[in-house]
Amino acid sequence: MADIYELSIALNLHEGLSDEELAELRWHLGLGPKPEDLRIVPAFPAVVDDDRGEPVTVDDPVPLLGRHGEAWKVHGALVAVLLRPEDAHCGTWALTVRQEIHPDDFDRTGELLGWLATKADDRHRTPVGTVHLGWTRFCESDQFEPLVVRGGEVAWP
Repeated sequence: MADIYELSIALNLHEGLSDEELAELRWHLGLGPKPEDLRIVPAFPAVVDDDRGEPVTVDDPVPLLGRHGEAWKVHGALVAVLLRPEDAHCGTWALTVRQEIHPDDFDRTGELLGWLATKADDRHRTPVGTVHLGWTRFCESDQFEPLVVRGGEVAWP
């Protein structure tokens, strides 16, 4: 048994995303090159062994929602799509993501999701400020749980 979750996002982002934000988001989605400066999720600490076999912390940036192709545990396909609908007279972006995620990655991915919540169109917000991003599901379950951000923090399963 693996501790893998399905992460599904269906989100409209409001207008006003800067070119830098769009470039970094596209990189996180596996849709573009890595920008020189990462600001949405600025640090990716990883522990590796140095030349003497001693553990050291390095910055190892990786796209957080950028896997495409066959899913390993949740079956089906892993996708990430960001597009501006043809009728987007109001300047919104449509984001659809289906990824596999391990609980070890919740914190770092949560940084990106928290940022996405700040950019979400108002239709995803409740009157108390909770932002509905999508759903999560444990790989062996058929029950989906809401993926929400409250007070800037992702409510993980």
